[in-house]
Amino acid sequence: MSAVVQLDAIHKTYESSEVPVHAVRGVTLSIAAGEFVAIMGASGSGKSTLMNLLGCLDRPTQGRYLLDGTDVAQLDRNQLADLRNQKLGFVFQGFNLLSRTTARENVELPMLYGRRRFTTKEIHDRALQSLDLVGLRQRADHFPSQLSGGQQQRVAIARALINEPQVLLADEPTGNLDSKTSVEIMGVFQKLNAQGITIVMVTHELDIAHYCKRNLIMRDGRLVSDTAVTDRLNAAAEMQRLLAAEAEAKLTA
Repeated sequence: MSAVVQLDAIHKTYESSEVPVHAVRGVTLSIAAGEFVAIMGASGSGKSTLMNLLGCLDRPTQGRYLLDGTDVAQLDRNQLADLRNQKLGFVFQGFNLLSRTTARENVELPMLYGRRRFTTKEIHDRALQSLDLVGLRQRADHFPSQLSGGQQQRVAIARALINEPQVLLADEPTGNLDSKTSVEIMGVFQKLNAQGITIVMVTHELDIAHYCKRNLIMRDGRLVSDTAVTDRLNAAAEMQRLLAAEAEAKLTA
């Protein structure tokens, strides 16, 4: 399987007036197409900086980053923006939906900012297809205030998918959600990954990381652990368990 993400001895140093901050120190990493990877670590471990580098939101100080075979260091600002728009999808802890805009219109936004021109019908159709992928096509005309937290996050995932990215990057996507809704969102990610979408997710929650296939642990800017998940959780099965526990609790209340 070919590597869609390849980092070779990546460093990121932030210069300050006092002492340099070495946020990422010599990380070498390969992620193949179709993987589902969790990046973990304590606050200050470098995981968020690494995610910013993967997302081409920041440039490494040293080392090489190939995204789907393209050396990002060779790109100017406009080319980098095009690469992000074409190859990457972003999901954040905050849903970042426009409150006065419907679910469908929120999903359409990335298609409006790319260089490629689409017809209005193409944009509408693609948005509905993305919403269908996350099970929300029937809520296309609802505003964020009419949706639950889990539904809003699913709209955000649909928005990230609309340009058919090579890699979906998720930064603490369950951080604002309760346990049951978190399982629901991990079910969406597992379903998308089963369809071949590559997912890289930052999380501080060990149980959430167990829904992934591979766990990376950062410490002091270094990648200190890279392991396959042998006791992987199945979100669909876990949701059934939670629903059964809820039903039993109601019967005994």
